Amino acid sequence: MKIYIFFVSIFLLIVLANKLNAQTRSPYYTLSGKVEAASTQHLEVNLFDSASKLIKTEFVNVDGTFRFEKLTKGSYFLKISQQQSDIYNSEVFQLIDQNLLLPTIRVSENRLETVVITKIRPYIERQEGKIILNVENSLQNSGGTALEILEKAPGVNVDGNDNISLRGKGNLLIQINGKNTQLTADALVDYLRGIPAAVIEKIEFVTNPSSKYDAAGTSIINIKLKKGIKKGTNGTISAAAGMGRFIKNTNSISINHSNNAINLFANYNFAYREVFNDLVLDRSFYNRGDFTKAYLQDNFTKLDSRNHSARGGFDYDLNSKNLVGAVISFNGNLITPHGDSQTTILDEKHHATHQTATQSSNRNNWRNLGLNLNHKYRIDSLGSALNTDVDFIRYFNSSIQNFKTTTTFLDDDSNSTPYLLKGNISGQLNIYSLKSDLTKLFEQNWKLETGIKTSFVKSDNDMKFHDYSAQVPVLDQSKSNRYIYEEYIHAFYGSLSKKWANIKGTIGFRAEHTNVSGTQLTTGQLNKKHYLQFFPNVAFTLDINTDNSLEISVSRRITRPSYIQLNPFKYYINPTTYKTGNPELNAQTSQNIELTYSLKSKYIATLSYSKTSNNITSVVKPIVENGENITVQTDDNLKSAAHYGIYLLAPIRASNCWDINTNINLYYATYTGNISGTQIDKRGNINFDMNVVNSFKLSNNYTIELAANYRSAEVYAFAHILPLGAVNIAAQKKFKSNNALKLSMNDLFRTNYYRGNTVYNDYIENFNAKRDTRVIMLSYSYNFGAGKPVQSRRNGGAEDLKQRAE
Repeated sequence: MKIYIFFVSIFLLIVLANKLNAQTRSPYYTLSGKVEAASTQHLEVNLFDSASKLIKTEFVNVDGTFRFEKLTKGSYFLKISQQQSDIYNSEVFQLIDQNLLLPTIRVSENRLETVVITKIRPYIERQEGKIILNVENSLQNSGGTALEILEKAPGVNVDGNDNISLRGKGNLLIQINGKNTQLTADALVDYLRGIPAAVIEKIEFVTNPSSKYDAAGTSIINIKLKKGIKKGTNGTISAAAGMGRFIKNTNSISINHSNNAINLFANYNFAYREVFNDLVLDRSFYNRGDFTKAYLQDNFTKLDSRNHSARGGFDYDLNSKNLVGAVISFNGNLITPHGDSQTTILDEKHHATHQTATQSSNRNNWRNLGLNLNHKYRIDSLGSALNTDVDFIRYFNSSIQNFKTTTTFLDDDSNSTPYLLKGNISGQLNIYSLKSDLTKLFEQNWKLETGIKTSFVKSDNDMKFHDYSAQVPVLDQSKSNRYIYEEYIHAFYGSLSKKWANIKGTIGFRAEHTNVSGTQLTTGQLNKKHYLQFFPNVAFTLDINTDNSLEISVSRRITRPSYIQLNPFKYYINPTTYKTGNPELNAQTSQNIELTYSLKSKYIATLSYSKTSNNITSVVKPIVENGENITVQTDDNLKSAAHYGIYLLAPIRASNCWDINTNINLYYATYTGNISGTQIDKRGNINFDMNVVNSFKLSNNYTIELAANYRSAEVYAFAHILPLGAVNIAAQKKFKSNNALKLSMNDLFRTNYYRGNTVYNDYIENFNAKRDTRVIMLSYSYNFGAGKPVQSRRNGGAEDLKQRAE
């Protein structure tokens, strides 16, 4: 808390110093002008500074005049728009030591229809505290999925257990269009695997969010889907087909219609993918250092997925003050994994005593339906607004699971009676959310942001397993259960910021009250928790000159366990392995500091530090159950974790036709805690990630992209992961109307797979996990219709809930 008091004191001293300085410096200046057009109705004049930041907006008077007051010295330019279409751009001009009257601006009818402003964004850029990955501008992502894009994104890691981390920190908040997902790690991966890359506009990485964001998650990854914003009727059709070891196919269509008052949009996507996971394990058990038993396992799973997703909605300008909108979305994912698990059991003399073979055949069906209603009230011409969102999201899941296990005793070559296990799992999750945000802009560059949010979540999961080994099925009580989870979260936040000539300061806080309960109906076990937490944040930005800037931010964050992480269900994998939740899991909290240096808004260097208490850690640990050695995949709280990081971003133009994007992430992470009787104290190592993307623009609209990434060896709590990396190549040919044909090949040398070991006092596990990573894809996108860009509209906002369900 002392560090927040320190930075708040700095903020107040800057305010006082600038107030005293204002008494001796020259006054503010006025900028005025006149627009001549056939009609001045709905004409807006937008004033930007030299960094393209919007300063003020004024409406043109009936006689065509406009006026901006209380401006400071500096460089500015104007944009004039009508019905949300840009129709005029001025050159940059200087406001120095006197009021300025601009020459008359004449706008003809022809100009209204012909002026179009386009800008090609770089593959990676930084804006206002977040790194943005512009997916559309990368060839290596063509024909892929959201998951595959994340796997190749700078600083992102998806491990062998489907946990996603960013710059070495896990427990992220994954959002789709600003809405949290609410799934388990493996279900979230399946969901991301069903989102085609063709429908993704960009991905935002927010590593130290302000109080305006929900306090959940160490960092935020927001996947923003495309939404048409051109006037007229237009759309895109895309298709991709490819082959790794198995076939892949994605298809999408999007259509948009927009006029002066309304914007209608809709899209549909279908993806069919066959993937595999080949996991080889060597598990050794000890008793006070003496070897007692080992399991040698080869687990091969082939997974087929069919994903249907659709999204549609509208935005409607009721008048100059009010904008209303609605979005409805659907996602259905049918996943059919088929597994073959072979296990050889060794005794204390390393003698093979028996073997087990487990064949599994499952049918998992995930569906969700979401509805968002939103309203925006424009308070004034400065940009002040009140935004309100109401969200309802419902998830359905059902799973039919079949397992057959046969044991062969090697001494006499006899077989046991096959063990037949059948499971029927069903569940649903309902999310209700109301959110309202007020942004009020004042003169002299003051800005107040405040808002409230309330949400209610209810999850009901029913799992029944029957033993079909005998003639009469018998309910397996040890694997069957029903779990109901309820959660209320009420939040309030406030943020105050001020922009001076070259300094911007922000102070904010967020308060969240959480009330949760989890009930196992089968056992009658009830777990309740409620707590009130405060999350302050402070940030300062110093513009040293036009090319150099510094930004420092300090914040406190919380990561709550997901609903499934708390669910004590046992998900059966084979006779010696299962996954389960932990109802005793506590929320983790973290203190975070970031210092960022920016050169020409292109070259970025970030120093970061975070300290986490009750760190939620995904572990694979040994236990003894009914006298047998069992391995359990679950989540536990470690006492603490610390993270020190350096992140570098350097886009380089080697020549007129060769661009290089380089990202380097260097961090040192340590973990302290005790699990399964094994104590670790500040265990960790220095890690190094590097991602390089080369783009070559050739003649006749041909482009070639060559990318490589490398990840050094990593110590993650009790696990040690060996280095891995990949080389990807892609080519594109553009035709008329930006239609494009793309060919890509990922992981050319098949080096992107996980190897390593997990070590406890009486347990050592070596693992090797290979997936279908070497894939060649051919894709084509076709654009139809015509139109010119208009101002983008809003997405809805249930920002903190969806990840913890998916």
